[in-house]
Amino acid sequence: MIVRIVVALAVVLLANFSAYAQQPAPSRLDEIVKRGTLRVGMTGDYKPFTYLDKATQQFSGFDVDMAEALGKALGVKVEFVPTAWPKLMKDFEADQFDIAMGGVSVTFDRQKKGFFSMPIMREGKTPIARCADVGKYQTISDIDKKGTRVIVNPGGTNERFARANIKDAEINVFSDNTVIFDEIAKGNADLMMTDASETRYQQKQHSGVLCAVHPEKPFDFSEKAYWLQRDMALKAFVDQWLHISMEDGSYRKIYAAWFD
Repeated sequence: MIVRIVVALAVVLLANFSAYAQQPAPSRLDEIVKRGTLRVGMTGDYKPFTYLDKATQQFSGFDVDMAEALGKALGVKVEFVPTAWPKLMKDFEADQFDIAMGGVSVTFDRQKKGFFSMPIMREGKTPIARCADVGKYQTISDIDKKGTRVIVNPGGTNERFARANIKDAEINVFSDNTVIFDEIAKGNADLMMTDASETRYQQKQHSGVLCAVHPEKPFDFSEKAYWLQRDMALKAFVDQWLHISMEDGSYRKIYAAWFD
């Protein structure tokens, strides 16, 4: 009798344990909704995607508006977490934010650490130079000559691209990405190779002084997307939100406000 009771209890305990073991762990998406806040990592130095006004500590830009739209879709508030390109990976691994936005390019190194959303923009590196010099910098070989001064911001894909392709030209690292293009305009550097979208934007900001060099035909291929902590539920939500935004015109409306 005792043996039968013990066996019965063991069966019940095993069944309860199995049922508990099959319960899915709370997802990152669940945590965000429960917390009521979406933490968004941003460098704040990459116009028109993201810019941090140091006087007011307010972010603005295309991806700032997109982050607010994502927060609204989730039904949570958005908390912007300042980061920087040289420490973006470290901050991501330390779980300082749920998602990185602000002109983030898709790379294999980043993919190893998290998930990317569906692409939001097709990109590629291309030069921006003083308008009078556009003809001088059409190809990598045109640029990679002794005496050419290439300026880069530290820690991101721009510096990586320059160091992978430039052997003879001079590479100068300039820490403040918010005014880096002024260095070219003032003659302190000859060009910068960056994403085609940024060269188009900076051409508008420095009209008649700086010109994008064949932004329609960049040197390489890349995409921008949103970098997510590794959670399939969160990725599925962000992808669906992006899909609907692109179909119902809301993405285009935000895009037009910053790029057109």
